[in-house]
Amino acid sequence: MLRTSGEVRELTWRFDESPVGDMRVVVVVPREAGPSRKLPVLVTMHGQGEALKGPAKGARGWVDDYWLPKALRRLSTPPLTEVDFRNRFSDARLDLFNRALAARPYQGLIVVCPYTPHKVLKGKAAFTEARRLADFLVDDVLPRVYEETPAIGTAETTAVDGVSLGGRAALLVGLARPEAFGALGALQPAFDVEDAPRLAVQAQKAREKNPRMALRLLTSEGDYYLASTRAISQAMNDVGVRHTLDVVPGDHSYDFNRGPGVYEMLLFHDRALRGVPHLTGEGT
Repeated sequence: MLRTSGEVRELTWRFDESPVGDMRVVVVVPREAGPSRKLPVLVTMHGQGEALKGPAKGARGWVDDYWLPKALRRLSTPPLTEVDFRNRFSDARLDLFNRALAARPYQGLIVVCPYTPHKVLKGKAAFTEARRLADFLVDDVLPRVYEETPAIGTAETTAVDGVSLGGRAALLVGLARPEAFGALGALQPAFDVEDAPRLAVQAQKAREKNPRMALRLLTSEGDYYLASTRAISQAMNDVGVRHTLDVVPGDHSYDFNRGPGVYEMLLFHDRALRGVPHLTGEGT
């Protein structure tokens, strides 16, 4: 199904018999993209609240619930304001964003929004079960994205990210199939502190397969996954896995997703997939 809205076109794909069950994928394509202007691809996963709505509504989480189209529009028409960030950013971070956009404007991404199948992400079994999700995204969804949209269509220009449950999904997917991605991010990823050593080992193995993949963790000062995200970062440091940790102002909420979360995610991958440094973080 094709839907046109303002500055973007939306494609909705249905997969009735995927390895992780009934799936929907919403693909957001900037209208200016085309044969003469191909773009990198960002796959991004939504959180638990949208997962409980089921595939049809859940896959629209980033579009409808986290205001992705608005963020795409505002990144293309800076400067950004406190209103854009839902008053969840410090003046210093907002100034940093606007100076970065003034120096190098946002270039654009094709954003792929799959339903986040929460059943394969539960508990410790997720460390193995998430491989089915990774294989579906890499082997079934991405080839179709490359074929049916104006994507550059290379691993180096493809990223995966997500928030909360989606951050958990993104990290497990990216570490399971690192050869498929040029960048891997996780916003407020839903893990426990005790998961950190296992994730660090997986990250170490992923780094061996793809040493050039950019890896970024983001949490916030009021995030209830702050301690676990910092523990994951420290565990990665302990085994020598190069990555970035960003801790920004904000809580764990829809306001965060609609404000700092979506803007941080888009700008990071807009830069990383083009080999341009992003804003500085706490990590290594």
